[in-house]
Amino acid sequence: MIELYYWTTPNGHKIALFLEEAGLPYAIHPVNIGKGEQFAPDFLRLSPNNRIPAIVDTVPADGGPPLSVFESGAILLYLADKTRRFIPQDLRGRNETLQWLFWQMAGLGPMAGQNHHFTQYAPEPISYAIDRYVKETARLYAVLDKHLAGREWIAGEYGIADMACYPWIVPHEKQGQKLGDFPDLQRWFAAVAARPATQRAYAQAAAINAHPTVTEEAKRFLFGQDAQTVRRGA
Repeated sequence: MIELYYWTTPNGHKIALFLEEAGLPYAIHPVNIGKGEQFAPDFLRLSPNNRIPAIVDTVPADGGPPLSVFESGAILLYLADKTRRFIPQDLRGRNETLQWLFWQMAGLGPMAGQNHHFTQYAPEPISYAIDRYVKETARLYAVLDKHLAGREWIAGEYGIADMACYPWIVPHEKQGQKLGDFPDLQRWFAAVAARPATQRAYAQAAAINAHPTVTEEAKRFLFGQDAQTVRRGA
């Protein structure tokens, strides 16, 4: 059993996509980050960075006690290695997958995240920041679009690189992007969206968080943290 500590964000969706694709038994424990539940001591023991998602594998492969993993990329890799699915087992295929997984973790996710912040949540518009992150998001879309030319999936068969990238493309309109400008990315995006596991994962998310909003209280929890937050544990 995989215990998934989750909220309905792109990084949370990644893990739900994997679990639905793999058919692993799992239970979701919602962590409402807009209410500050990511600062609860029990959650911080699993995820010291006070970010979702995190998992607990109650039956790890080594036969030892339950094993917790935080950081979405690390979780995807852990689950892929556990099941020996959604990551190539040969040296070259595995490394291609890992390159694109790290590309998402270091590039697409952080840049799109800053795009979201400055275009949607900043208390006042800052034109330089908006222009910077909208353009960088477009550049990253173009990188993936170019890579997908002549390819069905990002790295060989459908796998964790696709699962990592897809949720960050879902809010493309809010990021100031038009998928029609990136035809191979658009084709890939439609193919991932059509997968039954993708549809189940997003239907589940809609049931957990039927009215996603970012209130002023939520902004305090999401954007108002500093070093003292970590030191005092909340």
